Parts: sequence; structure tokens; C-alpha cells
Amino acid sequence: MSNGAGIQELMAAETRASQIVAEARIGRGDRMKQAKADSAELVDSYRAEKQQDFNNTVLAAGGSGGSASAKLQATTNGEMSVMQGMFQRNQQKAIDVLLSKCCEVSLE
Repeated sequence: MSNGAGIQELMAAETRASQIVAEARIGRGDRMKQAKADSAELVDSYRAEKQQDFNNTVLAAGGSGGSASAKLQATTNGEMSVMQGMFQRNQQKAIDVLLSKCCEVSLE
């Protein structure tokens, strides 16, 4: 009977070991879920912080997008009018230089 008792004892030990392994797997799964939730929360807070920093930087650098666009448009319009004026002043001079070079014949 000691042989049968030994087998019973081994089977009980195996059952306990299986239970311990199963509990460890469940515990590991729970810890992994908790770690994933914690990391997601950390990433979200970091992302929100960086987004706020970016928004503050954009506002400090150029104000709102509309005013920066209007300022750029005004600058562009001013430069265009200056170039138009230069073109009008130098248009006839350029035509005269081109005609003189085209009509100039050298017999050398």
C-alpha cells in the first residue's frame, strides 16, 4: 500500500504544480495587461504634453495661421509692385539694347 500512497502523493503534487503554473500564467497575463494600460496612459500623457508644447511654440512663433498668411501675402504684394515698377522703367532700355545688337553688322 505504500506504493499506492506514493503514487497518490505524486499525483497530488502534480496537480498542485499544475495549479501553481496556471495561477502564475494568469498572474503574468494580469501583470502584462496592467503594464500595457500603464504604458498607454504614460504615452497618452506624453503625447498631450508634446502637443501642447507644439501648440504653444506655433502660437509664439507666428500667432494664428491667418495673420501669418496675411502678413506673407502683404509682403509678396509689395515685392511684386516693386518688380513691376522696375520692369516698366527698364523695359524700353532692354528693347533698345536687343535691337542695337541684332541690327549691328560687323564686316570683319
